[in-house]
Order: sequence, then C-alpha cells, then structure tokens
Amino acid sequence: MVAPTAARRRGHRMSRRLAAAFWFVVPFVGLVVIWAAIVALTGVDRRVFPQVTDVARAFADMWASGELATHVGASLQRIAIGVVAALVTAIPFGFALGISRWAAAFFSPLLRFSVALAGIAWIPLATLWFGTGEQAVIFIVWNAMFFALTYNAMLGVQRIPTELLRAARSLGTTRLRMFSDVMLPGALPSIVTGLRVGLGYGWRGLVAAEIIATNAGIGYSIFLAQRFFRTDVIITGMIIIGVLWLIVDRVLLAPLERRTVERWGMKAVVS
Repeated sequence: MVAPTAARRRGHRMSRRLAAAFWFVVPFVGLVVIWAAIVALTGVDRRVFPQVTDVARAFADMWASGELATHVGASLQRIAIGVVAALVTAIPFGFALGISRWAAAFFSPLLRFSVALAGIAWIPLATLWFGTGEQAVIFIVWNAMFFALTYNAMLGVQRIPTELLRAARSLGTTRLRMFSDVMLPGALPSIVTGLRVGLGYGWRGLVAAEIIATNAGIGYSIFLAQRFFRTDVIITGMIIIGVLWLIVDRVLLAPLERRTVERWGMKAVVS
C-alpha cells in the first residue's frame, strides 16, 4: 500500500507541475498568435514591425554566425561579476546596520532614497568615471543591486526575534556561532528576497549600460540593430533578454527563495 501511495503522490506532483508549466506558456503562445495575426491583417511595413517569421530568421542567423553566443556570454559574465560584488559588499554592510540601531536610523533614509536612483540613473556618471567598457557596466550592475540587498539584509537582521538572541546569549554562544547559527539563518529569507529583487534591477541596468558603454552584449546588439533599422534583430534581442531573465528567476531565484523560506519556518508565498 505504501508504494502505490507514494507513486500517486509523485504522479499528482508531476501533474501539478505540468499544469503549471502549461498555463505559464499559454499567455506567450497567445501573444505570438496575436502578433502574427495583427502584422498579417494590417499589412504594416515589416521593416517597422517584423513578422514572427522574420524574428525567428534573425535568431537563427545570429545563432549560426556565433553572434548570439558572443553577446549573451558577455552579458552573463558581467551580471555574474556584478552579482558577486554586490553580495560581498551589501550583505556585510546590511548586517552592520541591522545590528546597530543608530546606524540603521541614520542610513535607512539614504538607502530608501538611493534605491530609486540605483542603476540606470548612474550611467552618465559611470561613463565619466570609468569610460566605456567593462568597468562601467559592472559598476551599474553592482550599483543597481547594492541598495536593495543592503536594505533587505538590514531588515532581515532586525526581524530576528529578540527572545531568540537573548536565549542564544544566555547559553554562552560565541559571536561567531551567534552569526552563523542565529543571525545568518534568521536574516537569510530576507536576503534571498533582496537578491531576487536586486537582480531584477541589475538585469535592467546591465542592458541599459550595454547600449551606451560597450561594444558587445545583448544591449549593444539592440543598439547596433537600431542604427541599421533592423527591427527584427531588436525584437530578437528583447525576447532573449526576457527569456534569460525568466530562466534565472524561475529556475534559480524563485526555488532558492522558496526553499529558504520553507527551511527556516517562515510563512510566505513565493510566486
């Protein structure tokens, strides 16, 4: 009886996943159908707005020539470096603010102010400071993520129950164990949420900076296509940006956030 029950449960889980995947894909299929129909019925100049087949052909050409791999690889490398830099700098700073009530009171208004300006608004200064190249783009990615990550790390520390901290101290917990066994696990759900939000900011900042500050990357390919009136390539680049973000968010970030929330007994809904 145990084996059939376990098999049924696995079957139900698989059915739910397939149903969720189906309903996730349906809106995109509908969008493509509407897009193809509108272009066909209106007779719009396909240099102004291309047909679905034109975009598919542009994607195939970029893939065959190796151009797609070059641009995607450059963008992913920059976002990876920016993410690591943001994690290394923002989380310790956020913990320091969470521990110190006075520091949090001083910096919180500045963090809220900076979140609104993070990323794209810094591109003119970044190009003046670093010129056009890798450093400027990586700075924008770091800048776009830093403030959101810092703020969420601070909130995560502040939300740890005071009774839990007092109990750990009363048991003679060392500072290192206090950090590794109490503060980090307690703040981790908030940190992961900040990572998911901050990476969204960083991704948009990356694409915008590549349009201005580099000669490779998805953003640059869109900018170059605009100069030659290649709307099929522009829309191909836009689709690639969206697909890559969906993959990162749905395959990596959302499951990480869900597992973190469930692991530490937090009640939240991760969509």
